[in-house]
Amino acid sequence: MTCLSVRRFVVVLLACCFLSATAVAEVTLEENIVYGTGGGEELKLDLARPDHEGPFPALVFIHGGGWHGGSRAGYIPAIKEAARRGYVAVTISYRLMKFDQTKRETTTATPIFPAQIEDAKAAIRWVRANADKYQIDPDRIGVTGGSAGGHLSLLVGLTDENDGLEGSGGNPEQSSRVQAVVNVYGPTEMARCYETSSVDWIFRLFLGGTPDEAAELYRKSSPVTYVSSDDPPVLTLHGDTDALVPVEQARLLDETMKAAGATHELIIFEGQGHGFQGEASVKAITAMWDFFAEHLKP
Repeated sequence: MTCLSVRRFVVVLLACCFLSATAVAEVTLEENIVYGTGGGEELKLDLARPDHEGPFPALVFIHGGGWHGGSRAGYIPAIKEAARRGYVAVTISYRLMKFDQTKRETTTATPIFPAQIEDAKAAIRWVRANADKYQIDPDRIGVTGGSAGGHLSLLVGLTDENDGLEGSGGNPEQSSRVQAVVNVYGPTEMARCYETSSVDWIFRLFLGGTPDEAAELYRKSSPVTYVSSDDPPVLTLHGDTDALVPVEQARLLDETMKAAGATHELIIFEGQGHGFQGEASVKAITAMWDFFAEHLKP
């Protein structure tokens, strides 16, 4: 869940941005757009779009960082590349936990779950509410993120309006459903991840206690809780030596989704940890673009 591991993946993504053979020539970038409110504060995103006529599918990038760090700015080169590939793409900020870093083993954090997923869902609703303005096809929206961003992407994809996670961030008349998800080493079953992760303190802070102390929040924050046959297709990318989010998290999601009759693709990279290196990172990024093209492009 470290910011460094997420940055490694993004750095290789940036390198691959310059290798695209399918890119269009020009894109427009708009920054610091307010998409909603959370906890009384403005929530912002940056948006990149092609400089030609749509409608276009949309992609939403959610940064990682253990729900307490990271920045949407890390995905700006990625949304530019997405725009070159014919998407309207946004990278979003969401409410991050605040706590005393010097006392992280004993302190409490604010805000805890579900603030972060409420903000992510508000961003999806904003994209759909502004479909006409940005020439977006509202029936073709994908979401992706790494680590904590992967977890939030899964929750966006697998939950619906009846699950109590919509929040009040804005555009309540719009749906927060998406049509494709790429999960990059995100946790899927929070109690088990707490028990096996090398950074169990992050889960305790994020959910306001241990699994014994906050059992219902661990259940509600676990993407596997919401798996059903009508879920959008999901691609999961994971390394088999990941100590922060062990690979069994990916395998559990794979088994659960397939048992429910949902579509899930799992790619496990041998010898890779929480953040892909070299050839594995190039393959992961290629798989992401191919997956979105398959499920979002007509």
